[in-house]
Amino acid sequence: MIKKIDVLTSFELDEIVQIWLTANCEAHPFIPESYWQKNVEFVKEELPKADLYIYCEKNKIIGFLGMNDTYIAGIFVLNGYRNLGIGQKLLDEAKQVHDELTLSVYAKNQKAVNFYKKQGFQQINQQTDNTGEIEYQLLWKK
Repeated sequence: MIKKIDVLTSFELDEIVQIWLTANCEAHPFIPESYWQKNVEFVKEELPKADLYIYCEKNKIIGFLGMNDTYIAGIFVLNGYRNLGIGQKLLDEAKQVHDELTLSVYAKNQKAVNFYKKQGFQQINQQTDNTGEIEYQLLWKK
């Protein structure tokens, strides 16, 4: 079940931050885990300001999509629940609400690049981020 969260409880925030941290470390082995660890507090402050779409099963958060306006900050799903269409469902929810979406994805995260291109996103730019890695800027229009 997908729901949009307007106000996070501290428990939900902790759950989401843990999913964010674990998923980033697993999806980006080319970036030191210490980078993600250093950003936990910042993410904890920023998440309540974002538009959050949460996917739950039996009152447990399995995955989420975080957005700022039309920018998708990320789609994060617990290991063991990936490749089951949860990311697709979260993205479909965002597509229903917006006519245009943008995001950044690491070039080395080929699985994510392929996923977004399959969803109709097109590369509009690329840059090197503060980790020294190349990331693509992608755009989707209805």
